[in-house]
Amino acid sequence: MTPTLFGRWQTRLLLLATVGVLVSLPFAIGLIGPGANSVYFWILGYVAIFGLGWDILYDYLQKFRWDRDWPGAYQLIAGIWELIFVFCGAKLFGFLPLPIPKEELPIDAFIFHYSIVWLAVFIASQSIMRIIFPRWRFRGGQWL
Repeated sequence: MTPTLFGRWQTRLLLLATVGVLVSLPFAIGLIGPGANSVYFWILGYVAIFGLGWDILYDYLQKFRWDRDWPGAYQLIAGIWELIFVFCGAKLFGFLPLPIPKEELPIDAFIFHYSIVWLAVFIASQSIMRIIFPRWRFRGGQWL
């Protein structure tokens, strides 16, 4: 079944609050990246907040497809678009507040963190969600 807008929101928030936080933890405590910093949780929060808005657009665009499906290639494009948007907002233009000056956030650490989080969330949505919530697909992505 094609995910409903509410199902997309629930799935996005659940996966970012669990998988996203677990993947961001090594970055935040300094095991990965330039050093310990809470900025990675801020980035994760922006991805979640702006993703709710992007999901409205994705849901609208999805209705124009004949099968109302959103293939994996489109999810990759959406992930790249969200990376560009959050990168421009946090690092390039600085209109998204961060706990550190935007100049101190290394570009490579930002892109590496986002990529790892995106990949982990994508894999979890395609595998573990189907195991933990077997009816998740048939409820339009809603798990509540």
